[in-house]
Amino acid sequence: MKYRLYIDEVGNPDLESSENPNHRFLSITGVIFELNYVKEVVFPELESLKQEFFKSHPDEPIILHRKEIVNAKHPFEALKNDKIRNKFDKTLLSLFEKLEYNVITVCLDKKTHKETYTTWRYDPYHYCLAIILERHLFS
Repeated sequence: MKYRLYIDEVGNPDLESSENPNHRFLSITGVIFELNYVKEVVFPELESLKQEFFKSHPDEPIILHRKEIVNAKHPFEALKNDKIRNKFDKTLLSLFEKLEYNVITVCLDKKTHKETYTTWRYDPYHYCLAIILERHLFS
């Protein structure tokens, strides 16, 4: 069976910023779907949702970015309307509940990483990614 792994991060891999409490952590999350399931279920469901709420077009596909969604920035201006936002939130959460997937998250304390590995250290982003792949391959 083949799988698709979608990855996103919160934070940055910069170890020099690890003393700053606002930049101390790097978190990478991987969402894993069976590949045929993506083609047959996930993609059509997400495209339908994007079309319904944001009039997505194949020539200008919409990428669901959390920050823009939360702030109702382009192309998510429709979410400024509370009724539409509530319906969108409910529809999206319902989709998350019914889809079949696994989630793996790795959170790295960059300050501790920097202090522990003083001579040789793995790049924080690469380290987190390696852990996600390891967890996926051996799960």
